[in-house]
Amino acid sequence: MFRKKVEDLLQNALEERQDLFLIDFSLSENNAVKVVIDGDNGVLLEDCMFISRAIEHNLDRDEHDFSLEVLSSGATTPLILPRQYTKHVGRSLEVKTTDGQSFEGELIEANDEGVILRWKAREPKPVGKGKVTVTKEANVAFNDIKEAKVKIKF
Repeated sequence: MFRKKVEDLLQNALEERQDLFLIDFSLSENNAVKVVIDGDNGVLLEDCMFISRAIEHNLDRDEHDFSLEVLSSGATTPLILPRQYTKHVGRSLEVKTTDGQSFEGELIEANDEGVILRWKAREPKPVGKGKVTVTKEANVAFNDIKEAKVKIKF
């Protein structure tokens, strides 16, 4: 019953703020609530506070003893939902596929089916000695992605 009430409050808050979306929700046996959110334009501290208040201010502490933690998915957290990819277009992404392939390149496009990555590679010249730089591209369907992480460059 407590879980259902928290889920309903969370869903109402996310309906009010449609730029935010749920990444993970967990509730432990001792009523420790953990909510991980992301947003189409990133997540600010105010966004976490909004979700936290939407849940906490509508629960009675006399009725339920609980702790609440609302946080954003981190910069190094793997991307889970297709919706997360669109805000990372233009950034470097490392993608591991279910068939064991690995790609690292610039995220060129994220659409309903998957992502397009582009990168430069050095390959032997078709004729003669030496190497030449070529541009490669890979279309990866969301169903084929095992793990995808944004590569942070300094």
